[in-house]
Amino acid sequence: MLLRKYMSLLGVGSAIIDLILPKETYRRGELINGHFYIKGGTIEQQLKRIDCDLVMLNQTTGQEKVIDTATVLSSKLINSDESNSVSFTFKLPETIPISSEKISYRFKTRLTFNEGIESKDQDMIQVI
Repeated sequence: MLLRKYMSLLGVGSAIIDLILPKETYRRGELINGHFYIKGGTIEQQLKRIDCDLVMLNQTTGQEKVIDTATVLSSKLINSDESNSVSFTFKLPETIPISSEKISYRFKTRLTFNEGIESKDQDMIQVI
């Protein structure tokens, strides 16, 4: 048991997070409703927060810019092999450029625990 705890602190067997979105293409100003799927690891872990950044990537310069962030604070204990769902709502700004060969968007999600390495996920979207 002690070995599993130390392994999860290093990220091996930690809980994982996945942002589930209903589609990949959205209009500027559209409200996105999805959910975070959280799957417990090999031991129970205390959740601290979920951060989800909308990031714009300029393919020409390689520069990433965080457009906005959604944060969910939590003190939930996730048991080993337990599955949970947390709702996600995000309103796309009206003023962002549309997706093109030069501009792309993604949600970068981080699940932070009281102890251990955070779990990460990325989901591409297209803005029309």
